[in-house]
Amino acid sequence: MEKLSIAGKEFNSRLFLGTGKFSANTIMKEAILASESEMVTVAMKRIDTDNEEDDMLNHIIQPHIQLLPNTSGVRNAEEAVFAAQLAREAFGTNWLKLEIHPDPRYLLPDSVETLKATEQLAKLGFVVLPYCQADPVLCKQLEEAGAATVMPLGAPIGTNKGLQTRDFIRIIIEQANIPVIVDAGIGAPSHAAEAMEMGASAVLVNTAIAVAGNPVEMAKAFNLAVKAGRMAFEAQLASSHSLAQATSPLTSFLD
Repeated sequence: MEKLSIAGKEFNSRLFLGTGKFSANTIMKEAILASESEMVTVAMKRIDTDNEEDDMLNHIIQPHIQLLPNTSGVRNAEEAVFAAQLAREAFGTNWLKLEIHPDPRYLLPDSVETLKATEQLAKLGFVVLPYCQADPVLCKQLEEAGAATVMPLGAPIGTNKGLQTRDFIRIIIEQANIPVIVDAGIGAPSHAAEAMEMGASAVLVNTAIAVAGNPVEMAKAFNLAVKAGRMAFEAQLASSHSLAQATSPLTSFLD
């Protein structure tokens, strides 16, 4: 399969993982390794860098993994820029998943503040991966503002409803000149495969793995689904038809 390239860095895996909701850090680590993911995001507010007993990062950081701090919890662009600067200092990376969702009930991203923050962070040298609405116009604006990728939602965070925004995601993929990573709402491996078959560059999964009965096995399932979906996309899916199409001649045996 073709490798994924973001900001000049190549990745073999097109499955990105979130780290919330796992019942234990040890299970989280096992799931990360089982998934073969090379991009793992963690909320800055969940890491206490001053607490030596907080060993969450030790269960995430591996030589093959790009750590992706995220700004979950900030309410506007100003707070996001401040949080990003703290993350770069604390974690030694300029890679950032930008999340601005001030509404705690639905966690929908604020488009205005996300665009504003992306413009500022790109100028400050950050590799910005913004979580955003599945809005084709906004995604083009984010691309023009310097985003390294766009990360439109499939459905609200943690709902596991799948690709409720598939029609808009198709347009975003068609128009984008940067990777499109479907983020939020993916609840089953089949959802991930569908996104990849559509031409998404990658998917980010958290809740569906973390709260599964067996997170490690579910991580393996998502890994296979993402690979299968990408292979199908690269192989070029057969077109669909309204009427039946015979796979062999219907009358030749009568001649």
